[in-house]
Amino acid sequence: MKQSYFDGSLLSFIGNRLLVIIIICFTLGLATPWAVIIMTKWEIEHTVVNGQRLYFDGTATQLFGHWLKWWLLTIITFGIYSFWVGIRMRQWKAQHTYFR
Repeated sequence: MKQSYFDGSLLSFIGNRLLVIIIICFTLGLATPWAVIIMTKWEIEHTVVNGQRLYFDGTATQLFGHWLKWWLLTIITFGIYSFWVGIRMRQWKAQHTYFR
């Protein structure tokens, strides 16, 4: 069995996190899907499982439609749907994660 590891650095994590915070603040949260993609892509593409690097091909425009739908369902159900949003997000990430 080959080695599994994560090779992201603290400096790149801090840089990405600051970029995400700036994006969210300056757009008042409207660009949150873009911020989510930045961090997701960084995390997944710095992960190696059994010697194979993971690749993430999801885009913010793909996520944006889901994001709007999830917020609308959360509002309509008075917050009840928010329990499913985390699960839906993880499912979406898994659907867009591959081995290189």
